[in-house]
Amino acid sequence: MKIQEKYTDKELIDKVLNKENEMFELIIRRNNPYLYRIGRMYHFSHEDTQDLMQDTYIEVFIHLHQFENRSSFRTWISKIMLNQCYRKTQKWHSKHMESLENNTQVFDNLHDRETAHNVMNKELNSVIEKSLLNIPEDYRTAFTLREINGLSVLETAEALEISENNVKVRVNRAKTYLRKEIEKFYVKEEIFEFNLIYCDLIINQVMNKIKEL
Repeated sequence: MKIQEKYTDKELIDKVLNKENEMFELIIRRNNPYLYRIGRMYHFSHEDTQDLMQDTYIEVFIHLHQFENRSSFRTWISKIMLNQCYRKTQKWHSKHMESLENNTQVFDNLHDRETAHNVMNKELNSVIEKSLLNIPEDYRTAFTLREINGLSVLETAEALEISENNVKVRVNRAKTYLRKEIEKFYVKEEIFEFNLIYCDLIINQVMNKIKEL
């Protein structure tokens, strides 16, 4: 069992609140993939997303005592990341957005299952990511939280401050924007994957800032 899987969110929070600040590293490791996907689905580049993640973790650490356990911790931290993304989007608009090429024709010339399978293995993640980024923001956000980050309908509704029915509608509409070929083969854990190479970097940056607080 990985050490970050040894403790529940509540146990980790209690330890950090009891001045065991080193345990905050486990909170970071546990949530890195989820926060990374949120930043990327907002069109932010890899580098900008890492900056937003770092800012989110600092906010989480400072305000950890305010977590009341009324919703899941993942919902709470996702909402903080969403707010960070929203503020950055409002401030910088499209200046810091990553430009994407249009890959809408990627499947058009596939004539048989074998060819489709070979191309899928190489291009799947890129196609899915770019397709998701072309979905209207409201639908894309709900889809990312619900289908990729694995929040429940209720948790997604709480994070976005909308009704559960609205979550279902937005997720269903998001799916209609995705090509059938993509929907058949996507692997949610690999979409906007946060490479472990960057995990330690985020941890070191956040933990160093925490020491300065």
